Amino acid sequence: MKIYVGVTDSNWYYLLKELKCDEVNFWRPSGKTNFKAINPNDMFLFKLRSPYNYIVGGGFFVRYSILPLFLAWDAFGEKNGATSLEELNKSIKRYRSNTSIPDYNYNIGCIILNNPFFFDESNWIPIPRDWSPNIVQGKTYDTDTEIGHQLYQQVTERLHLISGEHGTATDEEPSDYRIYGKEQIIRPRLGQGAFRIVVTEAYSRKCSITGERTLPVLDAAHIMPFSQKGPSITQNGILLRTDIHALFDKGYLTITDDLKVEVSRRLKEDYGNGKIYYPYHGKPLTNLPVNESDMPAKEYLQWHNENIYLG
Repeated sequence: MKIYVGVTDSNWYYLLKELKCDEVNFWRPSGKTNFKAINPNDMFLFKLRSPYNYIVGGGFFVRYSILPLFLAWDAFGEKNGATSLEELNKSIKRYRSNTSIPDYNYNIGCIILNNPFFFDESNWIPIPRDWSPNIVQGKTYDTDTEIGHQLYQQVTERLHLISGEHGTATDEEPSDYRIYGKEQIIRPRLGQGAFRIVVTEAYSRKCSITGERTLPVLDAAHIMPFSQKGPSITQNGILLRTDIHALFDKGYLTITDDLKVEVSRRLKEDYGNGKIYYPYHGKPLTNLPVNESDMPAKEYLQWHNENIYLG
């Protein structure tokens, strides 16, 4: 297992510690470089900038995406470590060499983390002995090495303390920080912001029905609604243009388990219109995920047809 220790500032850290959120965006000011230091579900730790040479918390890596600033804010809000879009914009521009580009239209790197944890100051971990003061962004450790294994043990000891403060985990309802086998700390699950980004990327940033690719009008829709305990996983998500998403949620449109569009007759009966939507009736989806594992699951599509669709 690999562990990445990323450098961040105290304002970002303390705001998120106070929020007690289920996911965070550990952003990078440049949207040009990739991040391949660790794999999904590996541990990502937070180290405060010098002179605070301590590891103060962390989270579990979901994915890295290069996103327009507005989308990062729409998806994560204060979970970006800022109280407003304006504040986030100012924070990012302090680290960018090119500040002449229009506000909110530039790309940033987004390291999306689930189940973040924040240590009380008494439990902060001193940086590993091989940490160099010249490190600007971060450093990767491997638990197969002495230093990496020691760091892993220090973190898991503190996570056990956090779990103890929140009660004992059970098999039916596990704690976020319960250990499952060797060096596997949590069962992966997506927060709402991560769900939006993962689904958007799975569909290559194009509406599954219309092929529309204008990001501000695309929504990551739950097939089985979150309010009905629909899980936030890619198989229960589909990327839709905003107006089609509204019809999908209200039952005027659905997708069959063979991935064809159905538009309800009730749309015309209830509103006396709908002519721009009926041409999609009976047509297969025009845009699907590249990866088979991201395809919408039949069980969720069938649930939508039986419980939401007006027929």
